[in-house]
Amino acid sequence: MNAEIRPVKTAAEIGLADLFAASCASLPGGRNIETVRRGAFERFVAQGLPHSRVEAWRYTDLRRLVRDAKPLASRPDATAKEAAGIATAAFANLGFRRLLIVNGAFVPELSDLADLEPGVSIRATVNGLDADDADGVLDGGDDVATALNTAFAADGVIIAIDPGVVVTRPIHLAFVTTAATPAAMFTRSSLKIGAGAGVTLIETHEGPDRSDYQVNTALRTIVGDGARLDHVKVTSEGGAALHIATLQAEIGAEAVYSEFGLVTGGAVVRNQLFLKLAGEGTIANVHQASLLAGRQHADITLTVDHVAAGSQSREVFKAVVDDEARAVFQGKITVRQGAQQTDARMMARALLLSDEAVANCKPELEIFADDVQCGHGTTTGALDDQLKFYLMARGIPEKEAEALLIQAFVGEVIDAIARDDLREALSGRMLDWLKGRE
Repeated sequence: MNAEIRPVKTAAEIGLADLFAASCASLPGGRNIETVRRGAFERFVAQGLPHSRVEAWRYTDLRRLVRDAKPLASRPDATAKEAAGIATAAFANLGFRRLLIVNGAFVPELSDLADLEPGVSIRATVNGLDADDADGVLDGGDDVATALNTAFAADGVIIAIDPGVVVTRPIHLAFVTTAATPAAMFTRSSLKIGAGAGVTLIETHEGPDRSDYQVNTALRTIVGDGARLDHVKVTSEGGAALHIATLQAEIGAEAVYSEFGLVTGGAVVRNQLFLKLAGEGTIANVHQASLLAGRQHADITLTVDHVAAGSQSREVFKAVVDDEARAVFQGKITVRQGAQQTDARMMARALLLSDEAVANCKPELEIFADDVQCGHGTTTGALDDQLKFYLMARGIPEKEAEALLIQAFVGEVIDAIARDDLREALSGRMLDWLKGRE
């Protein structure tokens, strides 16, 4: 007789089960939503927290990194809302349409909802859940992080843009944590862009340095045929925070999708992106940068699925890793059998600033078509001593010389951002990080 071997549940997995049992009935949504939630949590229970023996999570062992389950965050009070408004002031002078999510809850009274362009609608996710609208709100997948998000999702933002509408004013989703006590936030947002429409979406995540909080956030995006989306995400969580984010994007024919991500904060960060190039002639450009120090751990996991013929994708990842930090990049390009004439390139580069710093880079190709141009590569190394000496020989102090070389290294991905104001703002974030090394 063969005995069935079941892994021992961790304290975090047991805590999540207790939390779901206690909170499921009080989470927003009717019977349909509750059914979706319970199915998602059953998928999580079947898989458990991912660990290093799960290939997609081999470098980010959540069974080890997540010690406990935090209580669900309470809806923000007046003090929390005021603190959140101050925290997002860095982007206030850029004139973006700010949508404020505080401790996982959308705050309409502090969001800029006036004078919406015709053809643009914005509503709280909780409204869609209360209307029992599961389709497009809690439509997830088999990924364990998404399943957990689906089970607990309480609020976020739902944005819809009608066909042909080009939104000239960028939309800023500002996620701010102000909780002083341990808390968990599960947010679900969606963006649907009609055919021929266009928008720039900025997404920022920040919180207090000494607060032990957990964030599981998900964004589902549908980009119509001939549409354009420029998406910028900045992860600058507090120094003790756990941040897990999932982006699912389905991109139509002849559409242009641009993605930029910057990670500077958070104790443990996992940003996973699942892109499906569903139509012919689709173009996708993905640029990511991680600036890490101390004992930070940041994992960027990306899959690009070329489904139709004639699509193009470019993926560039750069990491600057100091002290005992770890940067992870896992990228996979899949070219389906019917996706002839696909042009796909992926490159990952890591710059290690100390002997204890670690970078794990794993680019992959999976090709089922024969008329394609695909390639990938990765490099890891230290600062160029000759270039550094060249700068120092001209009177530039050592730290300044290093900063100039790091700026040049990261600048390639920041320069890919189309808007001048965004490039300058994110260059400023990079300079702030460099000053922290001095």
